[in-house]
Amino acid sequence: MLHTKKGVRPLFLAVLACSAAAFAQQRPPAPSVPAAELPQAIREVGFDQNLGRMLPLEVELVDEHGRAVKIGEYFGKRPVVLSFVYYGCPMLCLQSLSSLASTLGVLSENPGEDFEVVSISIDPRETPALALEKKTHYVERSGKPSIARGWHYLTGTEANIQRLTQAAGFRYAWDEATRQYAHPAGIIVATTEGKVSRYLFGIDYGPRDLRLALFDASEEKIGSPLARALLYCYHYDLATGRYSLAIMRIVQVAGAATVFSLGTLIFVWTRRERRQVG
Repeated sequence: MLHTKKGVRPLFLAVLACSAAAFAQQRPPAPSVPAAELPQAIREVGFDQNLGRMLPLEVELVDEHGRAVKIGEYFGKRPVVLSFVYYGCPMLCLQSLSSLASTLGVLSENPGEDFEVVSISIDPRETPALALEKKTHYVERSGKPSIARGWHYLTGTEANIQRLTQAAGFRYAWDEATRQYAHPAGIIVATTEGKVSRYLFGIDYGPRDLRLALFDASEEKIGSPLARALLYCYHYDLATGRYSLAIMRIVQVAGAATVFSLGTLIFVWTRRERRQVG
């Protein structure tokens, strides 16, 4: 039986990861609505991708237990996932927090150990008691009680909330007609030092996207070998806020694997022929 060197294995795994991802990558485009048909409040909201922007870590907020904290307390050791929501939101925030809870429940990396999650209310009227109620609910929903130590629910004054949201590129507006906040859906991943690293848009934060975003933000300090292979096969798309398949990278990985395999075969055959001649 022909045996190849162990060095082929990482390349082979990378090709498999890329090939499998290629079939799962395509999604039908979402129907678009002309901007002129959207309500004024909706037209004012969105994300400005302030990649590399330093967050104001000195901003003071209040945690779910009523303790005054500076946002910088959650940085310094691990990357941080930021979610700007409001706890009284009747729909979008519920879906966003539910998706985040589900992903945190199955992710092999753990909040409080590998990264921190900080949910911040954009409504200055909301209280720590409501924040604690929501935290309890979503931790239970995740099915993983241990994430409670690394998932923080904060409230604050309007001025401090706006300082954070402006730096993070999160644009929202109060809609007087519905008496609700209009805001975009998505989460932000920041580096250990407090710089904006990645945006994940929408309300579906799958384990793959979140793991890769954390992997980027931590400068490859967390993540499994599979994450490293996938990171090579996926590139971050600024327009969609997703990791999309990079076809040229698949070709490069597959080409390297092919060349290495052929070289190994030639080496083995050459040695075998020399032994037969000898």
